[in-house]
Formats: sequence, structure tokens, C-alpha cells
Amino acid sequence: MIERIYREEYGRAVAVLTRVFGDIDIAEEAVQEAFAAAVQRWPHDGLPPSPAGWIITTARNRAVDRLRRESKRTERHIAAMSLDAAAPTETEAEANAEEGPVQDDRLRMIFTCCHPSLAPNVQVALTLRLLGGLTTAEIAHAFVVSEATMAQRLVRAKGKIRAARIPYRVPFEADLPDRVGGVLRTLYLIFNEGYTASAGDRLVRDDLCAEAIRLARLLAQLMPDEPEVLGLLGLMLLIDSRRAARTTADGELVVLAEQDRRLWDRKLIEEGHRIVRACLRRDRPGPYQLQAAINAVHADAPAAEETDWRQILALYDQLLRFTPTPVVALHRAVALAEVEGPAAALAVVEAPDVAGPMARQHLLHAVRADLLRRSGRPAEAADAYRAALDRADNAAERTFLEGRLADLHPSIG
Repeated sequence: MIERIYREEYGRAVAVLTRVFGDIDIAEEAVQEAFAAAVQRWPHDGLPPSPAGWIITTARNRAVDRLRRESKRTERHIAAMSLDAAAPTETEAEANAEEGPVQDDRLRMIFTCCHPSLAPNVQVALTLRLLGGLTTAEIAHAFVVSEATMAQRLVRAKGKIRAARIPYRVPFEADLPDRVGGVLRTLYLIFNEGYTASAGDRLVRDDLCAEAIRLARLLAQLMPDEPEVLGLLGLMLLIDSRRAARTTADGELVVLAEQDRRLWDRKLIEEGHRIVRACLRRDRPGPYQLQAAINAVHADAPAAEETDWRQILALYDQLLRFTPTPVVALHRAVALAEVEGPAAALAVVEAPDVAGPMARQHLLHAVRADLLRRSGRPAEAADAYRAALDRADNAAERTFLEGRLADLHPSIG
């Protein structure tokens, strides 16, 4: 129970305390101390009427005590005493914890974590730490680095926020479209790392998928008028609906065409469809909405052979106009192969503007290998599978590629 409350309320409490004290480190340490106190007291005293309010009040009092202890100058001591006098009662904090200002604090924190002056990987790590409540060890595992390395990154990032005086606020309206994009990109990176781990023994990190969706739901609540925010949430839900069918009981990868669709989560699919329909009614298309629509088409098909690939290809054509990147072109090529055949798709995959930028990515070589196999060119396909293996770090993906390569052996003698 306390662990669930920690996941749900940690980011809220840190956001509130950051506004009160103007310092992320003070806020974070105070909230951690408050939860430590909760672990000691709640099993004996029972849950308070509002756990969030209890945590915020306790954390604020702990922070005030810390400031008082550390005060070496009269001004600092006076500031601490002033905060102490202004601290709300537990009842007041419990009431405030459920009202609008708390939501505003979390929104401010999201934009602070995803400020463009911070490197993208640091944005992801800070978001997971300050809003998701993941431990430094958990984040280090997700990034496949040591805990000490991740701790240093987080300390430097928070130091940069202080030194650069990065504002703890929602951007002005004129800046919002550009800044929202960074926030959405961060949440999507978290989800993708969970859905297909970049390294390690497991294909899927369930904890990261769940955390990304939770944060996307929060953002959708805080910014209900932003269609791309809804689009990202719908995209995550529709992709995540297939998670149970993506691996065998032994953890082996199962590609989309071979998945048992009875294992797909119909509730997530229905919710994703509702979001896609809501986005269509707004008629303000964007990349995440289009990707959500593509996955909605996949979800509509009761069997792989009944997939409406022409509609998917048309949606990829629109997406490519919004996001003309090699990654989108590669995914579009997969749809193109289903509509016009593997030869047409190979021409796209092997084009310099796709093959060049993605040469180090195992996905490019895996897609090319599959297209070559389907084109009746097994020797070239084998070479492409080997190239994909050389670049794949996830054990489940490597096992899958090794299996595909082994299947080619009779054809290549």
C-alpha cells in the first residue's frame, strides 16, 4: 500500500515542496524523509484521511527543521522561522493537496525536467526521478549504467537547473507548442525503453511502460486541450495492449503478425480507440495522433491477414509529411511491402537517406533481412541478419534474429 502511494504521490509532493522552498534537493530530501516516517507510523496508526496531505505537511515540516538546523546567518534563520509560522495545518494541507495548485505544481515540474537546455537522456532520467519516484538504482538499470554514474548525472542536472536559474513554471503560451514537444518526446522515450529494452535479458520492462502511461495520463489531465498529448496517451495504450502477446512463456520475441490476438487487452484497445476518435473530431492532426491511428488500425484486425495495410500506408504517408525522418520512412516501408511487395520496400530501405543515418541501428538490418528473405534472396538476407545481430544488445531480440538466420540455412546451403 505505501509503495503504491509512493509511486502515485511522490512527484506531487516534490512539486509542491519545490514551489514552497525553491530548491529541488530540499524538496526531494524532505519528501523522502516524510515517506520514511510514513513507513514507521502508518502500519501502527493506520492511513491518514489524505495520505498526500500527510506527506506534504510532514515533508514541509522536515524541510523547515532542516533549514533551521543549517542556518548560520540570521537571515536564513528568520526565513526558516517565517516558513514555520506560515506552514499549514495537516487538515489545510490535506485540502490543498487535492486542489488545482497541486496540479499546476506537477505541470511546472514536468516542464522543468524537460527544459531544452538539458540533454534528452537527462530529461528522461529527471522525469523518472522527480515525477515518477523511481530510485536512482532503477533509473540506472533502465539506462544500463552504474548507480554511481546515474547519481552523478542527476546531481549535475539539478545543479544546472539551479545555476542556469531554469524557471519552475509552465512556459508562456507562445512557447508552449515547442516545449510540449520535448515533454512528449521524453515520455515516449520512457515508454519505448520499457516496451523494447535497449539492452538486458528481458524484452519488456513492465515498470517503465506503466510509469510512462501513468505520466501520460497525468499530462492529459493537466493539459486536456492539447490533442498531441491525448494522441501520445492513445498511442501508448494501443501499443501496450499487445504487451502480453509479445513474448512467449520463455521470454522469446513474438512479432506482430504471429501474436495470439486473444491475449491483447481489449479494455486498453477500447480506451485507445476512444482517444483516437476524440482526436479526429478535433481535426488538428499531429505525429502522435497519426501513430495512434496506425495502431488503432492494427487493433481493428481480428487476424494479421485482415489488416488494412492500405489505410496504414496512407497514415504513414501523412506521418512522413509531419515527421520526415529515416525512422518513419523505415516503418512506412514495412507497410509498403504489404501493399506493393518487398521489392518496392527494399528500394526505400536501401536508399541513402534511410540506410545511411540508420546504419548503426539493428532495426534497419532486421527489416532489410526480412524483405530480402521474402524476395527470394536468402544469402543476402543471411548477411543482413548477421549485421542486425552485430548491432542488437537485447537478448530476446538476439535470440529472435538467430532463429531467423537459422531458418535460412537450408536455402543457402
